[in-house]
Amino acid sequence: MRQLMTGNEAVARGAYEAGLTFASAYPGTPSTEILENIVQYKEDIYCEWAPNEKVALEAAIGASIAGARSMAAMKHVGVNVAADPLFTFAYTGVTGGFVLVSADDPGMHSSQNEQDNRNYATAARVLMLEPSNSQEAKDFMKLGLELSEQFDTPVMLRMTTRICHSKSLVELADRVEKTLVPYEKKINKYVATPANGKVMRRKLIDRLKAMEEYSNTAAINAAEYNGTKIGVISSGVAYQYAREVFGEDASYLKLGMTFPMPMEAIREFASKVEKLYVIEEMDPYIENHLKMAGIECIGKEIIPEMDELNTDIVRKAVFGISTETVTAEKEAVVRPPTLCAGCPHRGFFYSLRKKRDIIITGDIGCYTLGSAAPLSAMDTCICMGGSISAGHGAAQALKKNGSDLKVVAVIGDSTFFHTGINSLMDVVYNKSNCVSVILDNRITGMTGHQENPGTGFTLMGDPATEVDIPMLCKAIGVKGDNIYIVNPLDLKETDAALTDALSKDEPTVIIAKWPCILKKFSDKDKEEFDLSRKWCEIDQEKCRKCKACVKTGCPAIFSGAQITIDKEACTGCSVCRQVCPFDAIQEVK
Repeated sequence: MRQLMTGNEAVARGAYEAGLTFASAYPGTPSTEILENIVQYKEDIYCEWAPNEKVALEAAIGASIAGARSMAAMKHVGVNVAADPLFTFAYTGVTGGFVLVSADDPGMHSSQNEQDNRNYATAARVLMLEPSNSQEAKDFMKLGLELSEQFDTPVMLRMTTRICHSKSLVELADRVEKTLVPYEKKINKYVATPANGKVMRRKLIDRLKAMEEYSNTAAINAAEYNGTKIGVISSGVAYQYAREVFGEDASYLKLGMTFPMPMEAIREFASKVEKLYVIEEMDPYIENHLKMAGIECIGKEIIPEMDELNTDIVRKAVFGISTETVTAEKEAVVRPPTLCAGCPHRGFFYSLRKKRDIIITGDIGCYTLGSAAPLSAMDTCICMGGSISAGHGAAQALKKNGSDLKVVAVIGDSTFFHTGINSLMDVVYNKSNCVSVILDNRITGMTGHQENPGTGFTLMGDPATEVDIPMLCKAIGVKGDNIYIVNPLDLKETDAALTDALSKDEPTVIIAKWPCILKKFSDKDKEEFDLSRKWCEIDQEKCRKCKACVKTGCPAIFSGAQITIDKEACTGCSVCRQVCPFDAIQEVK
């Protein structure tokens, strides 16, 4: 049976068919849907959201050591977080087959950088596969687990946004159960002390030689000859673009396994063509391997090194031909990203932006949109969990130099669990006066509402122990009277907490607690918060068009000949009503 699937759906299906036992991930676009699709197979596969990518990888490593086939999935920057165990796991090798899915984001559609994680395979010395469509995403997931066990190595399945989210037909198969490998104590294999590590290092070199021999004859590194004038070497989705641009006028070497690189197969292919192109997204990864081997090729001197490729870009780069397209007014169809109507973060950021003489260090999440006009209430955004630790460093530096500036660090609940807890420990341990704000909207918002340790449920829908954030902060060492729990939609309450926290010369924490307006509310949410249907209306006779309400940045408010509120979009959060100086806005239930 064949089914139309995204690459992420296909990876999940491949894991199921291959007899996977354990899957862990931290949600991050473009990888999120992998675990969201694996959960449909929860009768056969245990699956979970981990607090961060390092924990996800370590948990999957543990499952592999215990003898089960396992996987971890994450976006490209998540591999940075998980790199520590990855490099050592390459030394120890596996028991049960293991695959790490790295989902790269060329073009930075939803990421803070555009790193090319093919470089991780080379640096960590792990076997790498690159699918170019959904069928291969499923097949390579299965093959990756087999090769992992064959060569005693972790395998990286390197995806990109276009492969993750594009759909193509996939041939489905039944699940093949994989028996758990009986556990044996292997101290020399899995205890990575220097003495054991030196032996592992030698084995890793031998393993790489064996993997390269396989790569040179692997069916997934396939040559297609259509002539001798032009040859193209490519991998992943870039192969699809190259195939469409060159058509039958070129020969192709399509690489499905790109580490270790099949250099003998590449030399043979290169010797049979007059001109050789390397078509790849982002870094000159394949190109550099060729040039280091003395193989002449045309690559990044014409193909852009940044952003996502497409057929038009490749065609123009190679042949100088631009495709005619229909032009349109972009502004008419594209709305800049903004916090949703009713978003609890809006009230907090509106209150925060009124404070003077502060630096606001921010984090990764939908609340990063608080940096956009008209709120403009965030000054930095570096990485997951970085807001509190960066805020601490800034606060200490300012204090040391006698500056009157104070620092407010803003982080989401899921991000706090990800890596913010350690940062708050740093603040408390080193006696910083940074104000740490945890925006607890009761869900992992930016990536599409995944559960986390603070929501009370697991990925598989089971009730779970909910982390008590105030108690956690107290356990870290924040004084009880320095912990504020506020409704961020109550501007007076929020402002009072900020004012008091900023007046103190010691660690303080503000927990802005209100559920994401788009969340499917739990029974507990309905008991704890007033989530009844309501909206706001403007009394046009009282309205003086001062636009104070417009400055909240709410997309439900329209400024024209009259200031109006779209009833269908409005959720009645009442932030606009609270900022109106003329009492021209009323709440309607």
